[in-house]
Amino acid sequence: MERTLKRLEFDKVLERVAALAQSELGQQRVLELVPSTDPLQIKRWQAETTEGRDLLRLEPLAELSGWHDIKGALKRAARFAVLSAEELFAVGETLAASRQVKKFFSEKSDRYPLMAEIAEALINQAQLEKNILQAILPGGEIADDASPELQQIRRGISRSQNRIRERMESIIRSSDNQKYLQEPIITIRNDRYVVPVKQEHRNQISGIVHDQSASGATLFIEPMPVVEANNEVRQLMAREKQEILRILAELSSGVSAVAEEIATALEALGELDFIMARARYSLKINAWSPRIIEGAKIDIKKGRHPLLPGDAVPATISLGKNFKTLVITGPNTGGKTVTLKTVGLFALMTQAGLHLPAEAGTEMGVFRQVFADIGDEQSIEQSLSTFSSHMTNIVRILDQVGEGSLVLMDELGAGTDPTEGAALARAILEKLYSRGACTIATTHYSELKNYAYTTPGVENASVEFDVETLRPTYRLLIGRPGRSNAFEISLRLGLTPDIIDQARNFLTTEQVQVADLINKLEQTQQAADKDREEAAALRRDSEKLQERYRKLEEELRVKRESILAKAQEQASKLVRQSRLDAEEAVKELRTKLAEESGKSREEAIHQARNKLQQVTSKVAAKVPERTGTGDIPRQVKSGEEVFLPKYNQKAYVVSVSGSNVQVQVGIMKMTVPLKELRIVKEARVTTGESKVGKVLMDKAQSIGTSLDLRGMTGDEALLEIEKYLDDAFLAGLSRVILIHGKGTGALRAAVQRDLKNHPRVKSFRLGETGEGGTGATVVDLK
Repeated sequence: MERTLKRLEFDKVLERVAALAQSELGQQRVLELVPSTDPLQIKRWQAETTEGRDLLRLEPLAELSGWHDIKGALKRAARFAVLSAEELFAVGETLAASRQVKKFFSEKSDRYPLMAEIAEALINQAQLEKNILQAILPGGEIADDASPELQQIRRGISRSQNRIRERMESIIRSSDNQKYLQEPIITIRNDRYVVPVKQEHRNQISGIVHDQSASGATLFIEPMPVVEANNEVRQLMAREKQEILRILAELSSGVSAVAEEIATALEALGELDFIMARARYSLKINAWSPRIIEGAKIDIKKGRHPLLPGDAVPATISLGKNFKTLVITGPNTGGKTVTLKTVGLFALMTQAGLHLPAEAGTEMGVFRQVFADIGDEQSIEQSLSTFSSHMTNIVRILDQVGEGSLVLMDELGAGTDPTEGAALARAILEKLYSRGACTIATTHYSELKNYAYTTPGVENASVEFDVETLRPTYRLLIGRPGRSNAFEISLRLGLTPDIIDQARNFLTTEQVQVADLINKLEQTQQAADKDREEAAALRRDSEKLQERYRKLEEELRVKRESILAKAQEQASKLVRQSRLDAEEAVKELRTKLAEESGKSREEAIHQARNKLQQVTSKVAAKVPERTGTGDIPRQVKSGEEVFLPKYNQKAYVVSVSGSNVQVQVGIMKMTVPLKELRIVKEARVTTGESKVGKVLMDKAQSIGTSLDLRGMTGDEALLEIEKYLDDAFLAGLSRVILIHGKGTGALRAAVQRDLKNHPRVKSFRLGETGEGGTGATVVDLK
């Protein structure tokens, strides 16, 4: 397997992926990646890479780094060793990263379930993290407030050093001493403050000599007045080191207590970085996850070799569905080897959880083994020719190959006699086919083209060559064998036609027939490809038109519904206003009838009728014309039932005046032309007053002035009230009483809430003595 990975340059792909990891642990995992043969594992790896790609797109500011490879420190902590400040700081930053990453994925577990599952192994040791990062500064320096004792010691050191500097300043500023000094400066030797004194004035400055210059002309002397102060500083510094060691030991003890949990979290962080490195590589090469299918099959849609520049010509290759052996023929430098490597590398990348730089619809099966015999295997040390080295490799492959294997062979049978080489190549291909392996082989032998044509399960392919430019196009053509194009190329390069014709004559009749057959098949294939492309273009255009008309139909439906909704709203407003106007007219009529008598009453009735006529005329003007169906009656008589298409309502004839007819629709009367009426089948005729008038009279006779609601629920009472108030209004009652009883007061409250916004209620109040008291509500109607 390792030999195959090297030949197909899988290691180079891993190097590029590893460069995108943000930690040494992630890089190590990438470089150790080996393709799997377990479909479930492969699907999970692919899904993890897809999640990482989604995270890069949806959460560009997400921070998953900031941690360190602290495996060595954890091992030492587990043995109760005291960690250095730098090691502890790395542990603290790793704990902080673990806590933050764990929090991030716990909040995004629905969007990134696989990565969230890995993040469950992360730990949240907030107190230990706080203790470490408060005590240790970047660079491994111990903070002053790491402990109260350390803070006190460092303040003492600072005060002592200040006193020493003040004394030393007074010494070097003294005019008596300056002539003895090499320079009026203060310096440090062996952690003690000293002054540079000239050698010849050694006895003029009493003190301890700690050093001298290289020339011996200068002595660095610690003056006696500061010796005791320097001793005090040295003692404080020793105490400082002891306190720092105690702090480091205490923090190391905290780390050792959870070393195992931190190690587990570190593995999880490495796994997440491993996934994100794969995702970044996917984004970099514009790759996507293939669909994993059952069986040893591939269907690559415009796949690009990931190690070639971006302008590489993509290849569309299928294998394992309709045929299991693909023979690629054609001239050298035609891209055959690149095609082999692309297929092999795609298989390895898929089974390693890496996305493929190919278009949507690419499908990849799972191969149990991948073998490759690619490149010149000639070995001087082993005294093997090219042919021998290839055969050695093929023998090794045949010993291991089986069902579900992928075999890639470049220039099969080359390096020996053409006739024997072609026969040997065919025998090898048949052996691989019988073993159930999927095979792609490149060759120059024309005999293998015929073999592919005549053998089920074997298909020809070639890399297209442009005879005009004498360059390959690198486009793989499955189902079409390659041609040597030697005659055409020679002619283009200037070889005279007579030599070309003579060369053609040297070909056998069978060779010419085969060449002509292949040429005709190629022309037929090209014509079929052209027709297929045109049909596909027409289908795409048809689908676009269909989608366009579907959108237009949807837009028209939405507009229609919007127009109908607006019309319905306007109609509702018109009906409500007309009802209010009609009720107002009835109210005025009732008031005038109560106040007037005789002639004045008749005049009031006439005015009310005119007002109702204005209301009906207003409604008629707003209602759109309806032609309706049915016959126009020649004549009508009072009490006859007719239909008004304009209003989509039935009505009763009240009176006839020439070509105009007064009809009653519900409680309204209106005058309409005879031509707007339609005959109602099985029409009913009422004698005397109209049916509507009869209903009004019946209501007036049957309706009572009170309604008993006791024993009802709130909802039951509200339904009864609604019907009762409508009947009372039609009967012309101005005041009614609703009896709800005293009880808990719940029914009374429900009744009065309903009355507050009722359109027929003018006002209401609780009953007085003789009206039921608080057990009844008196309602005045509009």
